[in-house]
This record gives sequence, C-alpha cells and structure tokens, in this order.
Amino acid sequence: MLVSDFDYRLPEESIAKYPPKVRGSTRLLVLDRQTGNITDSHYADFANFVQPGDLIILNDTRVMRARLFTTLPDKRPRELIVLEKHHSDINTVMYRGKLHAGDTLTVDDSSDTIVVQEILGNGTATVKSSRPLHEIIAQFGNVPLPPYLHRNATAEDIKRYQTIWAKELGSCAAPTASLNMTKDTLRKLQDKGAQVAYLTLHVGLGTFLPIRSDAVEEHHMHSEWFHIPLETISAIKHAKDSGHRVIAIGTTVTRTLEYWAQTGKTAGEDDIFIYPGYQFQVVDALLTNFHAPKSTVLMLAAAFAGWECLKPAYEHAISSGYKLLSYGDSMFIC
Repeated sequence: MLVSDFDYRLPEESIAKYPPKVRGSTRLLVLDRQTGNITDSHYADFANFVQPGDLIILNDTRVMRARLFTTLPDKRPRELIVLEKHHSDINTVMYRGKLHAGDTLTVDDSSDTIVVQEILGNGTATVKSSRPLHEIIAQFGNVPLPPYLHRNATAEDIKRYQTIWAKELGSCAAPTASLNMTKDTLRKLQDKGAQVAYLTLHVGLGTFLPIRSDAVEEHHMHSEWFHIPLETISAIKHAKDSGHRVIAIGTTVTRTLEYWAQTGKTAGEDDIFIYPGYQFQVVDALLTNFHAPKSTVLMLAAAFAGWECLKPAYEHAISSGYKLLSYGDSMFIC
C-alpha cells in the first residue's frame, strides 16, 4: 500500500488559517460509510445525528505552550517544539535549523539554558534543561500552531487552540476535532440522551510526524502517553452491552480506544498505526476534522470510512467551500 494512494488536491484557499470568529460556528459534513451518502450540516447541530444512549468520548488533554524560541551562543535562532512531558529533566523536542549533540541554547535572553543530549533523527532530539522544561515553556513558550499556518500565534490562539474542557497538561498539538465543541453543543447531546466520557492522550510526534517511506506499512508510529479512566471503560462496556454506539471525537480518541482493545492496557505508551485493512473493535462512529494529504490521520479516517468513500467526500467538501485542517470544518463518519 503506497502513501501516494492517500493523496488529494488541497487548494491553499481551502485551509482554515484562523479559528472561526465564534467557536462552534463551523460546518459539518456527515458521511454514511455504508452508502457514501453525504449530508451538509453544521457542527452546532451534531446532536441531530446522535441517538439516545450513544456514548461520546472526548480527549481531555491540555496543550502546552510548547513552541520555544532559543538562540545558539553566536545568536543564531533555533525554534523548538517540546513533544513530550516527562517528570525527569530529559525531554524530546522537534527543532528547526541545524543542531548537534552538546549545543547549548539560551531561552529568550534569560538565564535558562537547554543542552542538546542526542540527535534522534527526523528533526528530533533529546535535551536537558537548567530547570524543568515545563516551567520554562510555561513562562516563555508560545502556542504550537501547525507550521502550515505560516504565522505566529496571537492572543486569540491561546484560548482557541484549546478545548473548553482541557485539563491534563501534556500535548504539543490540540485534539482538533473538539476545538469547535461548545457547552451548548454538549448540552444538546446530553439532552438527546447521549452519554459523555473522557480519556487522555497527549498529542505528540506519533500524531503528526510526516510519513517518510513510500510504503504505508513501513512507517513506524512514535508512542504517545495515554490514560483511560475505569469509569470510561465501564461506560464503553455498558454502551456495547445495550446496543448503543461508541462515538470517538477525534483520531486521538480512536487510536487510544483501539489500542486498549488490542492490548488491554488502560495507561502507558500508545504507538498504534491505523490504516486501511484495520478492523475496528470499539469505535462505531467518528467525528473528525479534514486532514492533510498523505497523513497518518487521513489514513485512519480512510480505514474507518473506506478511501473509496472518503475521497469523494473530501472532493465534495473542497468544491462546496468547506475549510480544512486544524481550525476548519469537521466530518462525522457514521
């Protein structure tokens, strides 16, 4: 299976460069994966497509201010994205520009320093900092907007590149399918009789590292930390036993649930790579954003919907003026 098989034409004007002025005012494409039928709707009307007893599962991770601007001793700038939160003083980062083991970086003209420990490849490295790195990014870090936006974060991004229920600090990117969820939409879902549960997956390298191999099967997913509470597992079992759907809000939730189904683990490191041919064991319906061509998250959506069903839906969305990617519109695959 080739990575190039999962490609489509994404016009620059179809990419959402900023969040919508009002959270939750985006569009929603509803795709019936059995028939390929498409319904154009709105995110705020998501409850219209949910049944009483359905279980909605959300990711409660909180995005760190993971983008850090540093300089080498000769003042050359180096940008870092903190990828993983650890309790030790060793962290993994992505970097832009050349770095070598032993390089010392200074943060924002402060006394804080970061020393490169090891170059890992794929633009990543391990680093050791003069004080806990999560303290440094809390003081000096910026919102880690996706690089394809080609802009710096604004004050609005601090609020909008975060879900309204974000709780567990540790992600370097948002679970974007949830960015347009509002208290009002959640209330409508619960009024409809849907149940809501939470899990945590800290979004990191596994979610957005580009695939560098030609063959899909040769790509290795990097692990991301997750935790599924016992009450969420109980809710899943109750929904399944009573014939109701488990609806994952986002690919991060989907990967976490399917990893649990495969391994039985409720916490730890999740490195599952889902692509066409995978048989889903937990997730019955998926609310997700529109994803970049040739990405692992697009392949997950293709595994769930079928690429022969998903690609025409993407083409419909683009021709109908939907906005794609992190700040854009969403798709409900059911």
